[in-house]
Amino acid sequence: MKRIFAKISLIIVFIIVFYACDSTRRVPNGKSLLTKTELKVDEKVINDENLTNLLIQKPNPKVLTIPFSLHIYNLGRPNPDSVFASKFIYDTLKFKRTAKLLSKKQVYRLGESFWHKGIHTFLKSTGDEPVIYDEIKTKKTINRLKSHYFNEGYFNVKATYTTDSVGPKKLKSTFLIQLGEPYKIDSITTAIASPALDSLYMLTKSSSLIKKGNNYNSSVFDEERSRLTAYFRNNGVYNFQQNFITYDIDTIDTGKKANVKILINDFTYRDGDTIRTKPFQIHRISEVNIYTINPNQRNISSITDSLTYNNYNLYSSGKFKYKPKSITNAVFISKGGTYADYKNNLTTRSLSNYKVFTYPSIQYKINEKDSIHNSLVATIFLNPRPKYSFGASFDVTHSNIQDFGIAGHLTFSIRNLFNRAETLEISGRGNIGSSRDLANPDNRFFNISEFGGDVRINFPRFLFPFASDKIIPKSMFPSTQLSVGFAKQQNIGLDKENLTGAFTYNWIPKRNNTVKFDLFNIQYVKNINIGNYFNVYRSSYSALNSISRDYAVNSNYYNENQNLIINSGTDGFLNDVLGDNPTIFPTISDLREIRSIQERKERLTENNLILASSYSFTKTTKTNILDYNFYLFRIKIESAGNLLSLLARASNQPLNESQNRTIFDIEFSQYLKTEFEYIKHFELKRQNVIATRVFLGVAVPYGNSNNIPFSRSYFAGGINDNRAWRPYSLGPGRSGSQNDFNDANLKISLNAEYRFNVTQKIKGALFVDAGNIWNFLDNIKNEDAKFKDLSSLKDIAVGSGFGIRYDFGFVIARFDVGFKTFNPAVNSEQRWFRDYNFSNSVFNFGINYPF
Repeated sequence: MKRIFAKISLIIVFIIVFYACDSTRRVPNGKSLLTKTELKVDEKVINDENLTNLLIQKPNPKVLTIPFSLHIYNLGRPNPDSVFASKFIYDTLKFKRTAKLLSKKQVYRLGESFWHKGIHTFLKSTGDEPVIYDEIKTKKTINRLKSHYFNEGYFNVKATYTTDSVGPKKLKSTFLIQLGEPYKIDSITTAIASPALDSLYMLTKSSSLIKKGNNYNSSVFDEERSRLTAYFRNNGVYNFQQNFITYDIDTIDTGKKANVKILINDFTYRDGDTIRTKPFQIHRISEVNIYTINPNQRNISSITDSLTYNNYNLYSSGKFKYKPKSITNAVFISKGGTYADYKNNLTTRSLSNYKVFTYPSIQYKINEKDSIHNSLVATIFLNPRPKYSFGASFDVTHSNIQDFGIAGHLTFSIRNLFNRAETLEISGRGNIGSSRDLANPDNRFFNISEFGGDVRINFPRFLFPFASDKIIPKSMFPSTQLSVGFAKQQNIGLDKENLTGAFTYNWIPKRNNTVKFDLFNIQYVKNINIGNYFNVYRSSYSALNSISRDYAVNSNYYNENQNLIINSGTDGFLNDVLGDNPTIFPTISDLREIRSIQERKERLTENNLILASSYSFTKTTKTNILDYNFYLFRIKIESAGNLLSLLARASNQPLNESQNRTIFDIEFSQYLKTEFEYIKHFELKRQNVIATRVFLGVAVPYGNSNNIPFSRSYFAGGINDNRAWRPYSLGPGRSGSQNDFNDANLKISLNAEYRFNVTQKIKGALFVDAGNIWNFLDNIKNEDAKFKDLSSLKDIAVGSGFGIRYDFGFVIARFDVGFKTFNPAVNSEQRWFRDYNFSNSVFNFGINYPF
């Protein structure tokens, strides 16, 4: 399959590069394809994308000097309708023959088919049409360049252009800029008519962006205008707008110096047909009205219930359904307070986080009862969402566990559960699937299933025994979530039952910063079908079966094929080697491996009880989905088992066979876990990005545990990790992934990816992934799997490869091919590039970017 795909890929590349290599095939006669543009400023070539983006016309983008997007466009026919008509419609003989096989109506529809029209539309929409040189656009570019540099203080800038032929129907354009000497800011004065504004300006004057001695730059003046506007509006000047700030720039006979005067006139407004002016004033809030009402019913006659709470007036159509405090706690606009834009933003975000209202509307008007007109009435309109809502989804799935699956998900929500804006969500999920796994020998098509349910309730505040506003103020949007869930598997692995519960606090200390604190997170995993272990973990069975053949083993342990019987044979052999009265004495190396198999079997078949607390902090500078230059930082600390240990000791709970304490006869886990992740994206040009990621995680068992539960361990490999290895198939260390599902308690992952545009919709990527997992301070005896010291870093595996992504707009489909570049599990002389070929590559299909 891999070889076939590799051949298909090479054929596609061959077709695009060679069949469509004539880049000018869609260029009309008498026209020229723009193949290169160059910007020279004072005879120096400029490649700064902020400047080259000023060029109205730029050549078709290239990858490794090849304009793939143009070639893809050229593959599409410019007039598929005409070609189809001449071939099938106007050729009456062929039309009649085709109509006999189909029908006349279907022949006409054939012209709209994908093969005759759709594929050409797809190619042209995916590729980029040729950029035909246009002299008018070139002259507009000259004006744009002169305007840009004029705004940067080069008032005497000169700009010209030249064109050169670089081949048949191909042309290069060069823009030549001579800047001259820039003007610099000299004196800065102000003329502010309103005394209130003048006083505010003096308080922020030292923070001005306009500095004496700097080059004149109009963008700085615009930024200063925005800064002052935000400052005034956040300090009570309700009716202030940017257009009230103007600048008087004097450059006449100043010796290339600019004397700046900041002008702010009085407030101008229309009173009927008359334009009036008055000084700006600082406004205060005299009244706050809150309406929980449908927007279509905003009239006095629809108000049937009202009340006043803590200086807020609340109105409703019908009985007021909310505790007043729950609403007013989310409002940052207060009676007697100064008007401020940031209070509007906080109020809007806080009320939106409630999830019981649609996006709120806040309106202001001058209080007519105020004779000096410097007080405002604030009105907040809240449109309640439906109290009950129902959602359903349906998916067809495929995974490494099931060949085919059908999954369904149902959700029922109740809003404003206790009349304090709480949200209750009850969800159920189910999945049935088909698996050919040896662990599930069943002749039925749907032979595996999984179902579960979750109940979550969200409180838009902290549930705390005492007031926490001074610790976490409401401006940080605190919330509390309680959740409980249950899931059960049948014919999947060991048929686990999974019971979970959590009590979680969330808050946002700063914009783009989030904190999550799990006061407790409990998980109980029960293995129902322990006897299925060696059917599931075939690597362990094969190793045990192979070792047994070297010794005198009870013949009753084997089947007719001389393989150990599961479970009587495998358990009997393990008991004969490791039991209290052993009868088989293997070599030291075999004994070590048998003991390792037994320890892993005990670990993966034991029931797990985990009671943990954790703290997670995330910070990002990403502002929107189009931000290609940002970083994300995440740290998490988790501690498990301490409370259960205290309870077990206080209640004198008995010890089990492993001499560990239990709760309700279940051995509980105790460990300390910490994770660090840093993602950084560097934007180059034309949305080309270098994306990097660093991840470090370690979980150390102690006290009641000598290993980490499988559900809290780390694995390596997969579509979002080291893509040259499949999930769970890398590590630990240099042990060579001896198990079916390899895990460990220490992980290092380093990733770097160069993402570039092939066309507007097709993206390419080159990547390098490095990392591994190790066992660290646990009970694993395999020296090849352990992290001993810094010398163990030589066991970091390296994978590299390439990827192709298609941008659908709302989602990105991703296909990556990973090659094992450095494999620490093989002999030292064979580690580098030994399996660097398609036959040993790993194909990864995913949705959106890996990091």
